[in-house]
Amino acid sequence: MSSTELSELRRTIGQLRQCVGALRARYGEAPAVRRLVNDVERLDIDAVELDRIAPVPAQAGPVDKVPVPDTPYDPALWEGADDEGVGGYQRHQR
Repeated sequence: MSSTELSELRRTIGQLRQCVGALRARYGEAPAVRRLVNDVERLDIDAVELDRIAPVPAQAGPVDKVPVPDTPYDPALWEGADDEGVGGYQRHQR
């Protein structure tokens, strides 16, 4: 992460902390508010950790493409398979 990205992250976490503080003032120590406070603290800890580690180099090179044929699949491939979402496979309806 560049220093610009980290600065933006820290600024956004600060804004989030202010919003959660306003929620805490309105709702008190409700379980949902305590979880939000914990989440903001976790984000802050993770941002500090990211600032201390070296970034991973960008992945280079083309992505392997898997060709998918236009020909129909062999019907034997589906023999005996359940058709989920349409009531399942029922042998007597063949």
